Parts: sequence; structure tokens; C-alpha cells
Amino acid sequence: MPTEYIDGHPDRCEEWFEGKTIFITGGSGFMGKVLIEKLLRACPKIKKIIMLIRDKKGKTPEQRLKEIFDGPLFDKLKAEYGADHVKKVVACKGDVAAEELAISKEDRAWLCEEVQIVFHCAATIRFDETLKKAVLLNVRGTKLMLDLAREMKNLMVFVHLSTAYCHLNERVLYEKPYPPPASPHHVIKCCEWMSEEVLETITPKLLGNIPNTYAFTKALGEALVCDEMDNLPVVILRPSIVLPIWLEPIPGWTDNINGPTGLLIGAGKGVIRTMWCNGDGYADYVPVDIAVNCMIASTYDYVHFKGVRRIYNVTSSAEYKISYEEIIEIGRKIVETKIPLNGVAWYPGGSMKKSKLYHNICFFLYHLVPALFVDALLILLGYKPVLMRVQRRISKGFEVFEYYANNQWDFHNEDSMEARKLMNPTEKKKYRLDGDGIDYEEYFTNCIHAARLYILKETDDQLPAARRHMKVMWCVDKFCKTMIICGFMYLIYKYLLLPIFT
Repeated sequence: MPTEYIDGHPDRCEEWFEGKTIFITGGSGFMGKVLIEKLLRACPKIKKIIMLIRDKKGKTPEQRLKEIFDGPLFDKLKAEYGADHVKKVVACKGDVAAEELAISKEDRAWLCEEVQIVFHCAATIRFDETLKKAVLLNVRGTKLMLDLAREMKNLMVFVHLSTAYCHLNERVLYEKPYPPPASPHHVIKCCEWMSEEVLETITPKLLGNIPNTYAFTKALGEALVCDEMDNLPVVILRPSIVLPIWLEPIPGWTDNINGPTGLLIGAGKGVIRTMWCNGDGYADYVPVDIAVNCMIASTYDYVHFKGVRRIYNVTSSAEYKISYEEIIEIGRKIVETKIPLNGVAWYPGGSMKKSKLYHNICFFLYHLVPALFVDALLILLGYKPVLMRVQRRISKGFEVFEYYANNQWDFHNEDSMEARKLMNPTEKKKYRLDGDGIDYEEYFTNCIHAARLYILKETDDQLPAARRHMKVMWCVDKFCKTMIICGFMYLIYKYLLLPIFT
């Protein structure tokens, strides 16, 4: 659809992207998909998007590309521009974690001749990834992408997607480079020639007080990009915790259950009933459509203003804050009264605990004991046990969550705010970069509804049955609690009070 100009102001981003060839890594990931959809819809006259993509699970890059475009995320784009518009995206076979990116000589020559803009989004975001895998993808992969960028004859901007949570020793993060926790080049060499077993033994020593390989390797990868600021047109974006879509094209859409969405689903299913966390604390969140808009706008900002800004903290807590307790309360209200999930294991409940000891006791009583009991019943009935496996995954997730939930970081984004002021009214509307007017209850309602549809595959026609089941589980929950209280009262009467009066 043609862009609607506000007060005659043109969309300078759309004009700048016209006729450009873009190279994207990580295009099959969450942010990559949203970025590609937005580029095609907001800048329809781009020449081409080349997506680096590998074979996976027996599927060729072309087959994987077709699967991506068959998804609901691209329905709005196809409705506006036709199904053939996605043909502007072509696959380039390769792998960021492989030597020389596993790109053929012919494709490398093609990329070096045609590409003008690079979005390097590929990364492993698993916090428990082995050091070797994390380094090969997040660090060596970034180095190889920079090597490729040096060969690109018409390169105008190279956008590196980092994270606001990669410099964890900095309690206040500014929009500037920071020294890496180790030499990226030395770490790459170690991981190339050392075995997984040897690396596993030295990982704690290498990480030091950094809690996981994700933060460690993202800091190293960012440092490599910073080192090239005098040689290449590089830009670094540091988004905080990326949430599902806020506004467009599908409110609430996501393709994963990482972050708060996973916690809301786990609590909504009744399997998460305790967390060690200061409920009054807060983290920094940014919806993926806002982050992607910043990626697009930053490329124009860099080129138009000749590199005045090179690092953008894509964060929100300087403007908007929502506590963990508020998120949980909103989520509980939604799954109890608006959009219950199918087949909940127990009525949603529980709370956040400020005491780790209290949390551990509750985890044992409300997570492990019921899981052992149900799995024992399943084994007796001839089925495979499932709940203890689920609880092990939850426990592993808690280890990651608790570090971030019980520490506090703040982010300064004055340069990003200044860049936002330079956008005209048309651009501010089309590439929304602020959260003005966000209704958290409506937003998380959309998140849970989208998770039902696209992650859990629970359709809307199943909602009446889910509501009935939720009412049943409410009755079961109250009955069990009443019986437990009566049992305690009986024991107190029999063993404490009765002997006194007889």
C-alpha cells in the first residue's frame, strides 16, 4: 500500500531503501522473520533480500524459506502486495557457525558485487549452550561476517545485533563501546582446536563472574564489531529482552516461548507455582516490532547523518517500567478470566518469593512432590512419565531467570532518543519507536492468545471447554486446600490439644 504522508512529510527510510540489495543472517529466527516482513511491507521497492540459510532436518534452504513465508506472519504482506512479493527474498546457502560461512565461491562473489546493506542477526540465544558452539556462532561467525563485509564493494552499512545484557558488570549501560571480558581472537583459536570435553572443564574459569556463555560470547562478538568502527560502516544495536509483537502485523505473535511469554504459559498451565524473585524489581523489555523498526531506522540515521551515532541501546526502562509482580498479576488475571489454556495441570496460583530458602521449600512441595506422584501413577497405568522431565526443564530455566531477576541494570539511550527526534511525523508513525499508549493488559492478552494459536496450537473454538476445565480445577484446588487445612487441624487437635484436656 502507498505510504500515507502526514502533513506532506515523505518517508525518507522507504526512499533510501529503494533499489537496495540487503543481506540478512539469522533471517529464520524470531527477529529475523519480523525484520524481513517489515522491510518488504514498509519498503516495497527494495531490490532484493538475500538470506543466509543452511540445510536443516533434511530440508533445503529453499524449502525452509517457503515454510517461513507460508506462516501467518506474512499474511498481511501478501494481502497488500500479492503473494509474489516475497519472491524478492532469495536464499543463499551457508552457515554462520561454519568455516568461511560455508558459502560457495560463486555466491561469495555475487554477494560482494551486489550487497549494500547487511543485517547480522544470527546468534545462538541459548543460555546453556556449550562454549564451543556459542563461540563458533556468536564470535567467530561475527568475525567471518566482518571479513566478508570488507570484500563488499558497495557496502553502505553493516548492522550488528548485540544485546543490552552482554556487559553484565556494568550496572548502568551507556551507548558506547566496552572492553571485552577476554580477547575474542584468542578465545576463537582455543575453541577451534580444543575438544568439547577440555573446553567444558575450563569454561567456568573463562567465564569468571559472567553467568552464561550467551552473555560472554555476545560481548566478544560486539567487541569485534567495535574494533572495525574506523574501517567499516558498522552500527551496533543492543535490544533488551525482546517480547512478542505489540502492534503489527499480528499483535502478540511470536514463534518461541522464551522470556516472560514462557513464564506466563507455565504459570497458566499450573506447572509453575513459585519463583525466587523480588516482585518489586523490573527488567527491560522491548516488543520485537519496536526493535525491528529501530534496526531499519538506524541504517538511515547512520548514512544520512554520516555516522554521528554508532551504538543504539534499544531499551525502554528509562521511559516505562513494569515490575515482575505486575506482569504475573496481569497474566494470572488473563488466564483465569479471559483466555484460559487447554488442559491445565492445576489451577493457576503461587507467588514470587523474596527468600530463596522459602522458594526452594515451595519448589519441593508444589513442583517436585506432585510431579513424582503423577509420574508414579502414569508408570502404574503403563504410560511414560512426563512431569519430572518438565520440572527439570523448569528448574534449569529458573537458574537463568533468577540471576537476571535478582539483579538490576539500567540503560541510558540518550543518543537513540535524539535520533528519534529527527524523524518526521510520517516516519514516526510508520516506524514506531516508543511505547506511548501501551495497555499492558491488552498487550499480554494478545501475547497469550497468540501463544495459544501459534505455539500451543489451541484454537479459539476450544476456549469454552478450557473455561469449563478451569472452573473444575478451581473446585479441585479449593477442595484439596480445604482437606489439607482440615487434616492439619485434626492433627493439631489429636496430638496437641486432646492430650491437654484428657
